Amino acid sequence: MTLIRRLLRALLHMLAAFALLVGLVQLFRLGLLPWIQSGLGLDAAATGLIRRSGIVLCALFAYWVYVRWIERRVPDELRPAPRMTALALVAGVAMVAIGVLPLYASGVYAATEYRGFGGALAGAAGVIVVAALMEEIVYRGLLFRILEQACGSLPALWLQALVFALMHIANVEGEVDALAQATTVASVVLLGALWTLLFVHSRNLWVVAAHHAAWNYAILLTGLPLSGLDDWREAAPLASVAQGPDWLTGGAFGPENAISTMLLVAAVVVVLFRLARRRGRYRAAGDPTQAPLRSVAT
Repeated sequence: MTLIRRLLRALLHMLAAFALLVGLVQLFRLGLLPWIQSGLGLDAAATGLIRRSGIVLCALFAYWVYVRWIERRVPDELRPAPRMTALALVAGVAMVAIGVLPLYASGVYAATEYRGFGGALAGAAGVIVVAALMEEIVYRGLLFRILEQACGSLPALWLQALVFALMHIANVEGEVDALAQATTVASVVLLGALWTLLFVHSRNLWVVAAHHAAWNYAILLTGLPLSGLDDWREAAPLASVAQGPDWLTGGAFGPENAISTMLLVAAVVVVLFRLARRRGRYRAAGDPTQAPLRSVAT
């Protein structure tokens, strides 16, 4: 099969997968959730918990249905991996600490207040876990895997990492200049590559989502912007300010755009690239060891 035909088939699979995922999630949000809320008389906190749980369950079910019915295989990437997932959680927190602690020590970041750990952090954790898992299903589980079968691991890795980065521009669009936007694209491409390489090594969505969620939550705890968002800064145990040029502090996007964090992520990406090559983790386009992309109509 030619590359053009593989790409066209990949496009059909993406459309089918995303239509299924979005359709089920919206059916729950707009159809089932209001009925549950009114029928049980739930307050805002309970409704939020059920909404987040329902969205995750719908997304996981949509992914399972897509893999079983269209790819016609067992979704091994959804099997629990407790040990690797726990290690990924620790690694996510550790990477953020390595990136930001030197900036606190040097005065680039300064904690102006200690607020303690309040109940709002639990709700923020729920949102972050849901967001991380949803992004991993979409970008690594669907976009990367489908592209990987069409054009191989490395082209698929960079293509989906670029899409992942461009989707995050909206977080700071209109607030920063072109240079800061370009820096954001570069930093999030590196993060997209990092999480894709973790998937290449583990072939497990829980592992990658754990690292992603731990990374995001660790940044939230600093009281600095998280991917350009200020939503939870008031709930953070620390109130922090950044002092210095944007290339050093990360500017409006937060620590992920700081040069120290970008260099750290780039170094880890290089190590994971080399390990993947050495261990034969990369897959070629149309690799016969993979489940082939079948026609959506069959």
